[in-house]
Order: sequence, then structure tokens, then C-alpha cells
Amino acid sequence: MTSPDLNLLFALDVLLAEGSVARAARRLRLSPSAMSRTLARLREATGDPLLVRAGRGLVATPRAEELRRQVGRVVQDAEVLLRPTQLLDPRSLDRIFTLRTNESFVEEFAPRLVARIEADAPGVRLRFSPKSDKDAMSLREAAIDLEIGVAGETGPELRIQALFRDRFIGAVRSGHPLSEGKVTPERYAASRHISVSRRGREKGPIDEALGTIGLRRTVVCMVSGFSAALAMARASDLIASLPERHTTGARAGMHSFPLPVTIAEVTISMLWHPRLDADPAQRWLRECVREVCAKH
Repeated sequence: MTSPDLNLLFALDVLLAEGSVARAARRLRLSPSAMSRTLARLREATGDPLLVRAGRGLVATPRAEELRRQVGRVVQDAEVLLRPTQLLDPRSLDRIFTLRTNESFVEEFAPRLVARIEADAPGVRLRFSPKSDKDAMSLREAAIDLEIGVAGETGPELRIQALFRDRFIGAVRSGHPLSEGKVTPERYAASRHISVSRRGREKGPIDEALGTIGLRRTVVCMVSGFSAALAMARASDLIASLPERHTTGARAGMHSFPLPVTIAEVTISMLWHPRLDADPAQRWLRECVREVCAKH
């Protein structure tokens, strides 16, 4: 079956509005003969004369009058689809955005992000999904709108934009022996430590850095998140080593210090699928996240 030429809809709309081949030709910037050929094609496609001679002019047939009411709406809808996206009005949004990130980001940044979004779009809700659910397919299928974390852990086809860099520091309870005096590599290594690893690993970059200078720390427990590490450090003599910006609020009342060994900073980025790249609501959401992280 031959597909219809949808360009004929636009020509039909103009012809029926003008009621004249000559005026329709001028409006569509065609020659009168080209417009006459288009009318002939429309007559063949619809099986109706559409416009017939009446004295010196043309009048619409009953079928053309019926089509006039329909074709105008169809053409208008098509023009809306092909028109560049209009500016978004956040206050008109009524939807849920799902962000996949770790607990520490939620604790530190989510209150400000929610307040920022509520100020512009009271109809928007945020759903925070845990990192344990992470997979590239969720982003491809739009089950996840935005992922926030260390880039390079997900599919290479994703869009990535850096938000900020974070360095690791040590945190101990108030009154801990390391809260006084200089924290040397030897004092740091001689203490008892909490290891943070979602995969339950005992050793990581900190142990590698200590190893290069002949030192080794004692890890007495392993937890999956920074919140748990801080809770344990706050109530004991254990040391929690964790990212600074992610834990600013959670470390209130504790003593923090720079690690006495060099550990590479981490870049926290947001990741999204290209299919959401140009969506106005998604772009607005990403701008809100950027703004909140930049001000922290």
C-alpha cells in the first residue's frame, strides 16, 4: 500500500481556506500551474472534486466543507510537533524524577535540592534510588532520570557532566587522641579504622598509599556507607576516612583532619541517557542539581 503524501494536507488546508487556486499558489509560493497539479492530486486522493466552478469563482463541495473542519486541526497539530520546543514553565510540571545516588549525597545535598525545586516547581517530586540498583539499562529505559556519582562506572554511551571534586579526610569523635596535635602517617596508621566499601573490601587506595611508605593500618570493621562509618566513629575510637563535601553536615561535632597520605580526589558527575538530553524538564532538573552542588 502506497503511503499518502502528507504534504498534500498543508496544500489542502490552504486551498480550502483561500477558495482560489491563484491565491493558494501565492500563499504557498508556487506557480498557478503547480497549484493546479496539486489540486488534481488532491482530487485523486480524496475521490472528490473538492472545489468546483461557480460563475467566475470556485466553491467547496460538501466533502470539502467536511474536510475543512478536520484538516485545519491536523495541520495545526503537525506544526506544533515540528516547532522548536517552547520555554519550559516549571510551575506547570506535575511529575516524579528519579535520581540514583548514594546515601551520603542524599543526606548532604537532597534537602537543598528539594527546596530549590519546590521554589520553582511545587508539583515536582523527587525519588532517590540507591546505588545498589545501578545498571545502564535503567538509564536507557528512563527508569532513572539522572545518576549522580563517580563517572566511568556506567555505559560509555551516557552523557556525563562533572559537578564537583571531593577529597578524602579523616573523622574522629570529639576528644579522640588524634583530635590534638599533628596527624602523622605513623599516628594515623597505628589507630584502628573503619573501611567503607559497598563490596565489602577491606583494603583500598588508602592502604596502597600507606604501603608505599612502609605502613599498614588495622581495619577492624567494614561498612557499606559513610553514614554508618560516621555513626561508629562518633561512638568509639575508630577512624572513619571519607569524602569531605559529601559528609559536611553529618560530621557536625566531630574532629576532621586531612589524610596524612596522598589520595587522589574523586570527581562527582551526573550521568543521563542521550534520549533525555534535549527534554526541557530534564534540562531544568540538571540545572537545579548543578546549582545546588556549585553553592555547596
